[in-house]
Amino acid sequence: MFRVDDQPPSNHASIQPSTTALLQSLHELRQLMRQGNCVQIPETLKPHPSYRQSAENLLAYLCLRRRDIRSLQNQLAELGLSSLAGCEAYCLSAVENVTAALQSLTGEALSDDTPAAPGLASGRAHLRLHTEALLGPTGDDRAVRIMVTLPEQAANDAAMVRDFLAQGMNCARINCAHGNADSWSRMIDHVRSGADELGRNCKVMMDLAGPKLRTGDIAHDTAVLKIKPERDRCGRVTRPARVWLTAQATEVRSDMPAVQSPWIEVPAKWLANLRSGDTLKLRDARGAKRVLNVVEHTPGGCWAELEKTVYLTSGLKLKVKRETKREAGKKQAQTKITAVPKSESFIELRVGESLVLQRNGIGHQAQHDDKGEISAPACVVCDVPELYRDARVGQPIWFDDGKIGGRIEAVNYEKLEIGIEHIVHASGRAKLRCAKGINLPETDLQLAALTDEDLRALEFAVAHADVVELSFANTVEDVQALAGHLRRLGRDDLGVVLKIETRKGFENLPAMLLAGMQFEGFGVMIARGDLAVESGFERLAEVQEEILCLCEAAHVPVIWATQVLETLAKKGAPSRAEITDAAMGVRAECVMLNKGPHVLDAIRTLDDLLRRMQGHHVKNRGMMRCLSVAKEPSGLVAAHPT
Repeated sequence: MFRVDDQPPSNHASIQPSTTALLQSLHELRQLMRQGNCVQIPETLKPHPSYRQSAENLLAYLCLRRRDIRSLQNQLAELGLSSLAGCEAYCLSAVENVTAALQSLTGEALSDDTPAAPGLASGRAHLRLHTEALLGPTGDDRAVRIMVTLPEQAANDAAMVRDFLAQGMNCARINCAHGNADSWSRMIDHVRSGADELGRNCKVMMDLAGPKLRTGDIAHDTAVLKIKPERDRCGRVTRPARVWLTAQATEVRSDMPAVQSPWIEVPAKWLANLRSGDTLKLRDARGAKRVLNVVEHTPGGCWAELEKTVYLTSGLKLKVKRETKREAGKKQAQTKITAVPKSESFIELRVGESLVLQRNGIGHQAQHDDKGEISAPACVVCDVPELYRDARVGQPIWFDDGKIGGRIEAVNYEKLEIGIEHIVHASGRAKLRCAKGINLPETDLQLAALTDEDLRALEFAVAHADVVELSFANTVEDVQALAGHLRRLGRDDLGVVLKIETRKGFENLPAMLLAGMQFEGFGVMIARGDLAVESGFERLAEVQEEILCLCEAAHVPVIWATQVLETLAKKGAPSRAEITDAAMGVRAECVMLNKGPHVLDAIRTLDDLLRRMQGHHVKNRGMMRCLSVAKEPSGLVAAHPT
């Protein structure tokens, strides 16, 4: 750094005019951010004492971001000064500091003696304080917490929960859309006892389901059970197919073979007369002749094998054949299959077809005439009345996390007529099942964030949990409604997380952040599943970036959620893309993993990944840690003059 009375650089004349303009821009920016409406907290807001400075910083940051300052940033960087990148946590101080540096560079008298705004250390300290208030201390040298969604088995498997804790789980999430108070209590008991045993801190988070729109039940077609043997590359049978014959399929217990294997139900009296070595003949649903060989008979049922693919439905005849002299000439015993497992129902849709969404009834496939043409469109049910009240013709609608989409063609209070214009499916067709999410990104749905079911779950949460997560938080009114219920239940000290998963929630985030600062323990979850559909997949990266910036300016901890290491958790091996995605989680205060058979491996991998990445990133600031590859290149000899 030099002063004007020092020897200036050779290009000083070219720099000097720009510094004058830069200083003017910075003075204007600082004045704007110092104005009352930018840093003075409205009287209607009552932030917790620990959040007062954070509220002021957020308001100043919102003023800063109302202008496009990219040109200013580039010019500051050219002068070797801070470009204000990564200043979210201390934005006013950052502007004042770079202004002072530029004044020193040009020799201009320093600004007035207005008290300095809190700096970077203060902003980081506030974020750390708020993070510990919500998520608790980590107890590790890993700064970012790991949250794990507990599977339903965790209610009966204390060892599973203990393993999660041992591998690095800091927060245990219970999804209130599944289970009940009894299973939730057992999960929490396992978390508490496991944490005590291991000497670890673990917060219990309860996720209120919220008013998520989902498809209703779909009518079952005729149940068909397909069974096929295993074959080698040449088509030779290497292992025959097996099927379990039982007389009590409607009372299948967890210890019965039918749980893991194909089964068919037959009359008990007929089944009791079977024996090993019997042959069962039939014509399957296609009319093909097939043979089942009974290989094992037990009091509970029989195992039968076959070496050709078979399609079985209820009502098919089974005939017993025995090759013994005693049985020769006798009439062969026969019966009918009384039941086969019901397959999951779905509606098949193709591009260009229509779909009716209605309030009542049951979903069904499209109806076809004798020529194969559609005579009546497919139908699916959603019983939320506000959907039919608020939706408008021409608005987009998406199903199943954006796999199926179209635009609304007609609306009445009972049903929506939807033309399927776009299906994200490789084969040009898609299957829509029950309980799949529905998103209307351009519809102003007037739905309260708390349903009756949520209020019942909230009563349990205030007695047992540390934090409650508010799904589909869209407005300040949603935040205030939750605060009112917590006061009514005597737990206004309970931690609160707002899940941002709609376009409306994202657009109202600044106001909801200010409203949420009334809670001492307060955070935001970027629920990227619904948010991607609502904002558009191509905009998700931009939207989550803006949420991270706003929350850092508010000193509010962020939970990075949805599909983190999902392939690893479900299949045992991660994709390259999701490793990179999980690494981005280091910019949040917590990363959430969903359930899966390999979630323990996912916890272990995420723990290692976050430890490695925290040396490179702190929030929005890239850090220049020592690089192992930053050494003199081997094999190169520098030429030195002799």
